[in-house]
Amino acid sequence: MKYILVTGGVISGIGKGIIASSVGTILKSCGLHVTAIKIDPYINIDAGTFSPYEHGEVFVLDDGGEVDLDLGNYERFLDIRLIKDNNITTGKIYQSVINKERRGDYLGKTVQVVPHITDAIQEWVMKQARISVDDDGVEPQVCVIELGGTVGDIESMPFIEAFRQFQFKVKRENFCNIHVSLVPQPSATGEQKTKPTQNSVRELRGLGLSPDLIMCRCSTPLETAVKEKISMFCHVEPTQVICVHDVSSVYRVPLLLEDQGLVSYFCQRLHLPVEMRPRRMLTKWKEMSDRSDRLLESVSIALVGKYTKLADSYTSVIKALEHSALAINHKLKVKYIDSADLETTTLQDEPVKYHEAWQKLCSSHGVLVPGGFGVRGTEGKILAINWARKQNKPFLGVCLGMQLAVCEFARNVLGWEDANSTEFNPDSKHPVVIDMPEHNPGQMGGTMRLGKRRTIFKSNTSVLRKLYGDVEYVDERHRHRFEVNPELKHHFEKKGFHFVGQDVEGERMEVIELEDHRYFVGVQYHPEFTSRPIKPSPPYFGLLLAAAGKLQGYLTKGCRLSPRDTYSDRSGSSSPEADFPELKFPSLSLD
Repeated sequence: MKYILVTGGVISGIGKGIIASSVGTILKSCGLHVTAIKIDPYINIDAGTFSPYEHGEVFVLDDGGEVDLDLGNYERFLDIRLIKDNNITTGKIYQSVINKERRGDYLGKTVQVVPHITDAIQEWVMKQARISVDDDGVEPQVCVIELGGTVGDIESMPFIEAFRQFQFKVKRENFCNIHVSLVPQPSATGEQKTKPTQNSVRELRGLGLSPDLIMCRCSTPLETAVKEKISMFCHVEPTQVICVHDVSSVYRVPLLLEDQGLVSYFCQRLHLPVEMRPRRMLTKWKEMSDRSDRLLESVSIALVGKYTKLADSYTSVIKALEHSALAINHKLKVKYIDSADLETTTLQDEPVKYHEAWQKLCSSHGVLVPGGFGVRGTEGKILAINWARKQNKPFLGVCLGMQLAVCEFARNVLGWEDANSTEFNPDSKHPVVIDMPEHNPGQMGGTMRLGKRRTIFKSNTSVLRKLYGDVEYVDERHRHRFEVNPELKHHFEKKGFHFVGQDVEGERMEVIELEDHRYFVGVQYHPEFTSRPIKPSPPYFGLLLAAAGKLQGYLTKGCRLSPRDTYSDRSGSSSPEADFPELKFPSLSLD
């Protein structure tokens, strides 16, 4: 087993996640089996109780693990399936050590950070690195480990110490450290500054880890003199200083790293069993990034949510939209709308903001209402859904978005004026959305309906069923506490509002579709978590097709879909009239 540790310096949020994913992608394209682990030094057990403004969105895994958004990057880049133990937090480590101490496993010894906490970290990494993440069940050969935060943070010290010991435990030829640092370029001088990187590397080496590769994040390509200066002061060869400058899309990062000889370096440094041959997987990445740079036509989607001030709050949603837009040869424009700005109270307090929000909504080609929690902004979302329904605009509601679509229809078509979710109005006479029996209101962490669940299609004519490839059921990831009230569903069905997908028992409403509408779909699950760059998520794909006016044409051609080789030989063409059979789609596992 080979271990590649990715650390970061100078600032957090420097791009360690994308770099770790890109390194894994390059190695996977060489035919190696790659797994990934993300270490978060915070004391929370998992990311489930965070506000999206803390660390961005909460990503959900197949087993219901609520984890950092970087695990979403690993899954998308490497096309793997991770589990919750691939995310290590200080909380998890301390919890496991304290549980052992309570059981008496330490035989009366004093339990300390060194060796007990550091040993627990090393054991966790070694055990998790051997668990298969691919469909073929093969044990991984390489494990990419990303250490969150910045070198020097007080909370990450035990992890740095654990890896200082770890490098000797697994031997030099099996362990490699990549340090990601910032090379700022102040606008006053325009000169690339190396001092932050020098200080960061000095601090890392002082803690006992010596970087093998220094990846420099910068706005423009590194000058040769700057590269040589970093090499001289940071105790590495100039070839070990890698430039990761800003590029047009994240799909270019693996190509950028490969161009700088990363594969040959890893082969020599880690003795990897790799043949130096043209790599088909990276060819697809090149096609994809070339296509994304050449797109001419654009499609705009209004994202109506409550966490719109931070793009990372909706990372997977944006990625799913990007994957689908790329598949139909359109450039994506996302219009972020704070749902509270659409409400009438904003008209009185801040009329300019109100009119700007409505102008954005009315000028978009499609509307997306993603998941969320809490009452703030829900009335604005309902107004946006009402507008999309009446104006025949393509609409996709995810999780809370679907529940609010049910509320909107109940109020404005069924005439139940106080229809609401019991989350927002427990006293409503028409509780169309209710909390689930197994939800435990006493504890917040890990008490939702989480992870991969099966949805059975109840209709043969469902648009979403056709988009999924006319399958009988799909397995998608969930994260919710509330559900549509099944006792009231017949009232909706009479008016053409159909619950076309339900859970295995037929008790939970999973998919809604509205008759005689271009595309009005709601899903209780989160399809964005399983979207891949070369295999877009069907509900998002349908939204983009409808927004671009291509859905009917696509369906009448019979959705001829094949599971692999998403991009054909002509995929470089950015012509919107390219034949749809070129668009291939995910093979859905039916096991």
